Amino acid sequence: MWESESESVRGRDQGNGVLGLNKHGVSNDGFERRDQSWFVTTDIPSDVLVQVRDVSFHLHKYPLLSRCGKMNRIIYDSRDADLNEIELDDLPGGPDAFELAAKFCYGIAVDLTAANISGLRCAAEYLEMTEDLEEGNLIFKTEAFLSYVVLSSWRDSILVLKSCEHLSPWAENLQIVRRCSESIAWKACTNPRSIRWAYTGKPPTSVSSPKWNEMKESSPNRNHQVPPDWWFEDASILRIDHFVRVITAIKVKGMRFELIGAVIMHYAAKWLPDLVKEGPGDEGSHSSNSSVYSWKGGLHLVIAGNKEDPPNVLIREQRTIIESLISIIPPQKDSVSCSFLLRLLRMANMLKVSPALVTELEKRVGMQLEQANLADLLIPSYNKSETLYDVDLIHRLLEHFLVQEQTEASSPSRQSFSEKLGYEAPQRGNIPSAKMRVAKLVDSYLTEVSRDPKLSLTKFQVLAEALPESVRTCDDGLYRAVDSYLKVNSI
Repeated sequence: MWESESESVRGRDQGNGVLGLNKHGVSNDGFERRDQSWFVTTDIPSDVLVQVRDVSFHLHKYPLLSRCGKMNRIIYDSRDADLNEIELDDLPGGPDAFELAAKFCYGIAVDLTAANISGLRCAAEYLEMTEDLEEGNLIFKTEAFLSYVVLSSWRDSILVLKSCEHLSPWAENLQIVRRCSESIAWKACTNPRSIRWAYTGKPPTSVSSPKWNEMKESSPNRNHQVPPDWWFEDASILRIDHFVRVITAIKVKGMRFELIGAVIMHYAAKWLPDLVKEGPGDEGSHSSNSSVYSWKGGLHLVIAGNKEDPPNVLIREQRTIIESLISIIPPQKDSVSCSFLLRLLRMANMLKVSPALVTELEKRVGMQLEQANLADLLIPSYNKSETLYDVDLIHRLLEHFLVQEQTEASSPSRQSFSEKLGYEAPQRGNIPSAKMRVAKLVDSYLTEVSRDPKLSLTKFQVLAEALPESVRTCDDGLYRAVDSYLKVNSI
């Protein structure tokens, strides 16, 4: 027989993540699984069947009623006095989480780990395992483990946040996502030499998540310099919405914008393999970040499905990733490379990303257009009736660049350090050089697109005249483009 309720609360402990009630009301050695069913190894016949999706649990009412408020409501509020079957198909965490919760109700030791804690915490909330029913109930136990064990560990915070992907909206409502995101952000912004945790240090050999059991908690020794990007690979295993939460929290804590931009490019390289990095011109496009990412795959994989609104799941996921990344790129110029922005813009147009976000991305490209190279500007026009390349897009980028240049030239903050101290500034500094660089780039672009027989004279002329004549130190490039256009379009 089961012991009384007052006796059952004695002898509980929580040590090293193991929960046990040490009660002996049910004579059992644990749970036994047979095919898709769980049974309690006891001589007392089960009197309730709990169905969680495709798994059946043959249990006893009393242990469940003593700790689960939801079970109390289901059984006692039911008009059927002989109710002996309950369906919990919407239980967060599924059969695995319910198995642990049921074992807890029976006093069987439950090993709490970073892999199961989020599902078990959500299941405890769903089952209403509160302190009103019994002191030290499962909600209290799992909350304590989250707060004092998980959130103090870099590795566990990453793993728990990763496990929350299948627990919406429970993990959000219980603030598990927020707390893990802030824990990760705090640790990413802290000097790694001053805290003890595990980190991968370099990308894994496969796209799959790191093998956490192979990682050891270690503190970098004083002679070992931890790279500033030590946390990039770990953060990049997260789903895009959770990655955004982490980056948002990191921004609030004041991390350097170039590091935030670098991790965004690292994430894109991992989850958007169709952004292609090719051509010798890319190497110098952004020296501070060019070594951070490498592109793989090919655009042709996605272009084949570019029809109206592609139903393909992968396409939708890539669109979501692109939209999310655009929204979290730091506003500072040079936070990410121009080459990266242009490839992101190429995919954004191809996957029909939100027009407002595309416009924002175009403005970002305009801010640093002088860093672009010709290969990245050759963005295809995805409307078959139009030109081979999206000439209108390049014209818009030029307009954004000119607006940005005009704004910076008239801004007091543009004043150099020497000028602020009263020294004479150079007559021609870096301001015109950006326009000259863009002018050469436009002339090269015009030469390339002039070979397209569908390019109208009007579009060619508008683009050629988009920049003022004064920024061209030499007209040879423009003459070359005009000559090429006339040869292709001569009658």
